[in-house]
Amino acid sequence: MAGMAMAADTVKIGVYLPVTGGNAIGGQLELDGVKLAHKEAPTVLGKKVEIIFVDNKSDKVEAANAVKRLVDKEKVNAIIGTYGSSLAMAGGEVAEKARIPMVGTSCTNPLVTQGKKYVFRVCFIDPFQGAGAAAFAKEELKAKTAACLIEVTEDYSVGLASFFERNFTKNGGKIVSKLNYQKGDQDFTAQLTEIISKNPDVLYIPANFAEGAIIMRQARELGAKFKILGGDAMDNPEIVKIGGDSVEGFSYTTFAYAPEMPNMSPIAKKFTENWKKAFPGKDPNALTACGYDSYMLILDAIKRANSDDPEKITAAIAATKNFPGVTGNTTINASHDAEKSVGIMQIKNGKRIFLTVVEPK
Repeated sequence: MAGMAMAADTVKIGVYLPVTGGNAIGGQLELDGVKLAHKEAPTVLGKKVEIIFVDNKSDKVEAANAVKRLVDKEKVNAIIGTYGSSLAMAGGEVAEKARIPMVGTSCTNPLVTQGKKYVFRVCFIDPFQGAGAAAFAKEELKAKTAACLIEVTEDYSVGLASFFERNFTKNGGKIVSKLNYQKGDQDFTAQLTEIISKNPDVLYIPANFAEGAIIMRQARELGAKFKILGGDAMDNPEIVKIGGDSVEGFSYTTFAYAPEMPNMSPIAKKFTENWKKAFPGKDPNALTACGYDSYMLILDAIKRANSDDPEKITAAIAATKNFPGVTGNTTINASHDAEKSVGIMQIKNGKRIFLTVVEPK
């Protein structure tokens, strides 16, 4: 009986993120954001919130198994995750069948929420991110031609590249080369040599930050002079450490938060201050903010529902309008996607500089 009383007084939020494998650094950043949010808001409706974490190991099968454990064994009320669209798709299928609401952190591929009643996200989606990147390439980088280097085994990379290409060509640009690589590749000289021969104004690489940094380093070693543009998976402090001088001038789209951004909202200021106290010597970034926002949005939905019942939480998340988060205000649309701003960052003098914000249309 005591155990049942304990359960009744506890709201369980499951978290499945990669802290091992190829996506480990991004997953850890998001997990740190969730932990900070939980530290700030450890209760809801007078009940203790318990975070139950399972490592999805950067693997689609493990992601599905992680969510299955959270719903079957842990009996969670809601789920947060995950970094990596392919992982979110795998986990989302399980959450959907179990009828447990899941809020994606930085999984931007449109397929994550497509046809789902119980799956949502706090991040923008790749059609908007790709359009923002294409507009920036044309208007700010003055690019008329572009090449794309795509991780063909990753849904995120393939999808984002297609949305960039669609919008870049619609805006009058021309794609002169489109080449692929496999997850885990370390040598990109063959693809880069061919791309350099096409002399594009910009190279678009919707890559993971680690591989992206290697691509940029090898491109510069081969003498490439074109500008380089990427997506939100590049938003990581490690990119400068890995890429060194070769990442100078690199621009990328990301979620609308950076610790040095001007005109920061009060919520973002508070997050930044609390982060520095909780994680001294470690800079926050947009991924940590996405983890934080995911947790806070779920708690906000529980409060509005006045219930920890998964069905009522789901309905409340679906009804979210202008939820104030670190990464901007979030409105959940009919597709269960977040309508929110895209930020543009650039590496300048070895530091990540916030350039501007592109608003959804």
